[in-house]
Amino acid sequence: MKRTGRKAVMVILLLISALLLLFLIWCLMSSGRIRTYDGEKSLSEKFVMDINGSPNGFFINSLNTDNPVLLFVSSGPGTDDYFLNDKYKDMKLEEDFTVVYWDYRDMGIAYDKSYDTGKITLENILKDTEAVTEYLKTRFGKDKIFIMGFSGGTHISLLAAREHPEDYYALINMAQVVTDGPEQDALMYDFMKRIFMDRGDSTSLKKLEESVEKTEDEQIICKDWYNYVALLHKAGGGTIKDKSEFEGIVLPIMLSRCYTVKEKLQYVPAMKMYRKTPLAKELDGFDYRVSVTSLEIPVYFISGENDYNCPWELVEEYCDIIDAPDKGFFLIPDSAHSPLWENASVTCDVLRQIKEKTDNE
Repeated sequence: MKRTGRKAVMVILLLISALLLLFLIWCLMSSGRIRTYDGEKSLSEKFVMDINGSPNGFFINSLNTDNPVLLFVSSGPGTDDYFLNDKYKDMKLEEDFTVVYWDYRDMGIAYDKSYDTGKITLENILKDTEAVTEYLKTRFGKDKIFIMGFSGGTHISLLAAREHPEDYYALINMAQVVTDGPEQDALMYDFMKRIFMDRGDSTSLKKLEESVEKTEDEQIICKDWYNYVALLHKAGGGTIKDKSEFEGIVLPIMLSRCYTVKEKLQYVPAMKMYRKTPLAKELDGFDYRVSVTSLEIPVYFISGENDYNCPWELVEEYCDIIDAPDKGFFLIPDSAHSPLWENASVTCDVLRQIKEKTDNE
């Protein structure tokens, strides 16, 4: 073998060895472990259990289980958000609540590819919400709990609070979905156009114009949601302010310790599966400014000032419309779609104020 051939083989072998080493390190860091705490009344659990005949996943964090319980309804619908706790370690909501991050039926860590996805309906998930709430009330000895939806999870938490107000101290929704109509598309479009024009980014401006349709009455209609959201991330109004989908979502998931290798590999299939369920069709064409205009419990909305995935202007408008015993809208600076993690100190302080205001009233 010629010397150049031997060198090429050595280079290839070194590259393969390096890749194998990186893969081994990635497997070792994918331990599936979550935050743990010292203290007799602290709690750190991760488990999957049957709810109404379907697998449901749970992460529970608490420094003191005497604190009020907060049921955190995952986004999507069908997207597990716990990885953000690994990425943003200064988010310490568990100091004030027993936080229960819920992966509802067959999503996240509860994903089973053999599950009958025809059972993933709004009716069934609302029944699951009731069952999970009762489980938490019984387990932690509470008469009521708090419920908090995030993004697509706000569909579930809002409707659950309407159906069973007796179970909850308050509804706290972050990045509330309000409507999927042209108003949302237009607010996103205006935000992106302004940002790209300020940057002189003609390439993105061209892509933006190609991704929408303008009607005769000057409405903006998105033609390709996934490209639209990719542009939104580029403009800084996506999941994490000023971070791409890869930086803000993909990389933190891959580098997290809270999921095993299997859980990481099934993350995307589980998320994509939810987009093809009966639930996804049931949630088309919603406008809560018309369909849910009152609640019997206090309701509070939290948005990031750069959130145009669920435009904060629509959330503020919805807060003005809805009738409730108490209500509030909180706009969190230096954040986009995920203020609980992006600006943890301010958002957790808001949640602490809500807890003190409504707990045991």
